[in-house]
Amino acid sequence: MTRMYFPKDEYESRWRAVHANMRKKGYGAAVVWGRSAGSYDRCGDVLYLTNFYSGHSAHEYDTVLWQARSYAAVLLEDGQAPELHMDEAGYPEDLLATDRNRWHMDPIKGVIDALKSRKIAGKVALVGSDTLPMKYWRQLEAATPGIQWVPEDKLVLECRRRQSARELDCLREGGEIVTRALNILMENLIVGKTEAESVGLAAAEAMKHGGALAYIRCSHGERGQYWSREPITGYSTDPVRDGDLVRAWFMGPMKAGYFLDPGRTTVCGKKPTKAQRDLIEGCAAIVEGIIAAMKPGVKVRDLGKLGFELTKKYGGDIKGAAAQWPLFGHRQGMFWDSWIGTDITDEDDVFEAGTACSSEAFLIHEGVGLAGFEQNLIIGKDGVEILTKTPMLWW
Repeated sequence: MTRMYFPKDEYESRWRAVHANMRKKGYGAAVVWGRSAGSYDRCGDVLYLTNFYSGHSAHEYDTVLWQARSYAAVLLEDGQAPELHMDEAGYPEDLLATDRNRWHMDPIKGVIDALKSRKIAGKVALVGSDTLPMKYWRQLEAATPGIQWVPEDKLVLECRRRQSARELDCLREGGEIVTRALNILMENLIVGKTEAESVGLAAAEAMKHGGALAYIRCSHGERGQYWSREPITGYSTDPVRDGDLVRAWFMGPMKAGYFLDPGRTTVCGKKPTKAQRDLIEGCAAIVEGIIAAMKPGVKVRDLGKLGFELTKKYGGDIKGAAAQWPLFGHRQGMFWDSWIGTDITDEDDVFEAGTACSSEAFLIHEGVGLAGFEQNLIIGKDGVEILTKTPMLWW
């Protein structure tokens, strides 16, 4: 039977943590916006607080009948259960963490009406200013002249980063699913099946176990320097030939909305040239070198510095994909949110025991190609626990 993955007391603990963060920042109320309906990148805050995910097709164009489909909001007041304002009718109430929920043809108007009925005024935190379209923001602002809206996009995210034991178990289950799927993807690319056929077989494995797919990105051969050989789908129907460098990333919320995104590189036929071997093994060594340095209390910026040092050691240059992602991993949860890097990372950011994150790297050797790897893991008190157990090397 379908039911919520997390028990009610898990959500109550989350609400208390967010309310405490509101008090710390001086807010009596907050409105948390999220977008789902087929996308996952900004569903996290609303999903985390209420277990709501919209079943609409996408962010549909507005009409005279509806507006802001795919958007939902959670109205928070200190000491009260969250009130969910959703874009979908007929949602199973036993799958919602809060008993206070309303659906609207227009969630923007629904939130405005709720704010007025509660007589909320003064300073209010707006979570999701990077997500809510300008059109809807203008409506919200114009209709609430008594509210001083303050963008606080990390209000919930700061609490999400402190993951519970149940959340880590959820990621472990997701790791098992994505490992099986990525194994199948790589095994089929190695024997020369097309990216599309390989992806289809791998996707079926993940879906069979309840995994959801956000992006699967593949490339090989003479277009291997590009992130995707076919950008629209992420995978092409072009044949993969013996000796082709092949790279694949499998990304999505594998369990209860918790995201995993491992990547691997190998050679079709498993007979790499020396140059290909040096490239692939060097890239894997960067990822493994960062993992070896991961421990509670380590500064995230120090891991970023180590990543750049290892990239240089293994003959890489920061350009192409490496320039696009000047980083070496990220925290792992409902999508990724903070990065392992240098300039991109807060100076005082450190990893704690029980942190789920990734180690990743891209390495380019001129005339050979682009390799990439990513491992998802949990930093524990006594070492690192790998979640994505697909082999790094295939020879």
